[in-house]
Amino acid sequence: MPEVSALSRRTILAGGLLLPLAPGLVHAANRNLTFAVFRNGTRIGEHQVSFSGDGATLTATTDAVMVVKLGPVPVFKYHHHAVERRTDGAFASLETATTTNGKDERVAAERTGGGVRIDCSYGKTTLAAEANPMTHWNPQIFGGPPLFNPQTGKILKVRTAKVTPGHVTIRGEAEIDDFYDDAGAWQSLTGKLDDGSKVEYRRV
Repeated sequence: MPEVSALSRRTILAGGLLLPLAPGLVHAANRNLTFAVFRNGTRIGEHQVSFSGDGATLTATTDAVMVVKLGPVPVFKYHHHAVERRTDGAFASLETATTTNGKDERVAAERTGGGVRIDCSYGKTTLAAEANPMTHWNPQIFGGPPLFNPQTGKILKVRTAKVTPGHVTIRGEAEIDDFYDDAGAWQSLTGKLDDGSKVEYRRV
């Protein structure tokens, strides 16, 4: 859910420890997601999440591609690819590769007995065992465990709150609102970027 100043909210691009597999995750496993991405009403790309696995294991594969143009000239190019695995509803591992205007970033994260071990372009660290990547398709991650940026591997300084069962707010480093249907499937996103412009994800 990604760096020119207009798109510096990396967290746009885009369950706790040992939780049972939540209804939303079961639902997601049978329903792939595709979003059109807009900035100030202009379509700039697409964000797709595909799911595989069963009730015990779930793999979510994300691809986000965005291009911002000034007239006919591209001024921002972005591609984010992520593979997230969850076991019995709990975060297990994540591998991401992101290219932003030719700059490459990579993250490899894995939950072990001692915490979540992260190896990324900025070094190595270990987070609390209940940490989760902030991947918006999964509403179970909000409202409790610490979150880390799936693009950079860094811990996020954000506050999250479930306003309603279908509406989650994220404030701090990011200003984002996520929306879900009654079964917990991600439906849309709105956010404010550093330059004041508006980003929207619209389900297609």
